[in-house]
Amino acid sequence: MADPETRGALVHLVFGTMAAQAVRAAVRLGVPNALAGRERTAPEVAADCATDPDATRRLLRALAALDLLTETGPDTFALTPAGALLRSDQPGSLHAFAEMFTDETITGAWQRLDHAVRTGNTTFADVFGTDFFAHLKSRPELSATFNASMSQGTALVAETLPARYPFERFHTVADIGGGDGTLLAAILRAHPHLRGILYDTEEGQAEAGATLGPVADRVDRATGDFFTGVPAGADVYLLKSVIHDWPDDACATILDHCRRVVPADGRLLIVEPILPDVVDEAAPPVMYLSDLNMLVNLGGRERTRADFDALCRRCGFALTDVVDLPPAAFRIIEATPVQQ
Repeated sequence: MADPETRGALVHLVFGTMAAQAVRAAVRLGVPNALAGRERTAPEVAADCATDPDATRRLLRALAALDLLTETGPDTFALTPAGALLRSDQPGSLHAFAEMFTDETITGAWQRLDHAVRTGNTTFADVFGTDFFAHLKSRPELSATFNASMSQGTALVAETLPARYPFERFHTVADIGGGDGTLLAAILRAHPHLRGILYDTEEGQAEAGATLGPVADRVDRATGDFFTGVPAGADVYLLKSVIHDWPDDACATILDHCRRVVPADGRLLIVEPILPDVVDEAAPPVMYLSDLNMLVNLGGRERTRADFDALCRRCGFALTDVVDLPPAAFRIIEATPVQQ
């Protein structure tokens, strides 16, 4: 029989879904906000959240065991730094991110992961009757949560990327599939000489006005579908967390459209994680879970450097550099247009 530590590690993984749902319940009920900046008893939290006191106590204990709270005394709880990230009312929040990635819209198709592995096909439409983005479009409130989650998930990259790439020699950055403009706004704030183009669907950039704020006068907003074309006029084309959503043929369509408009001295920047050739201890498990998430929900994948190199060459680009973005797992994959 395996030793207790090994057995415990496996049980911990099996119970992972339950842990995620405890986080979801806390976010939906407003528990982190009720505990903001102070110690409170379970009945006090229950009164704020309009929940059953005993059931609330049980949830709070579970959250404490998950290191999101600490029980500072009998039946008295406070947020840990990790738990504080679930508050909706502070900078750096992951509230929407946690809500979206524990929602059945993300988790539903995972119930059929075995079928996806057996067939190689996404299972989202089997569960919801349509594709992922069409489902979001039909539910505006969910679409807004998704947009907020993407913004929150981009925040760490937005803090580091502007200083990690030499934007000084360029004049206009086009953020293709740029959502609410979180990353583009950070680049423009750090580089006042730049102008920007924000390109996404109407739903994708619904919250862009508020996000762009002081740099809005330097941004041309264009609405459209990157499968039909991308706007001209930039010398840097940026794709952050776009390519991993799609299979190779769809990615080639997007990159072909970029290749048609990028100038000879321009650049393509793909911002994605890069899978190592062989799994090692340094590779965060979330990269591989994201790869499976792409499989079941979107049909895309995470890729190795060789995969990105092949995709770029297929579309008339040469991969010229890879820049780390610590502490995030993302990389800047730089490619230049190959002259015919």
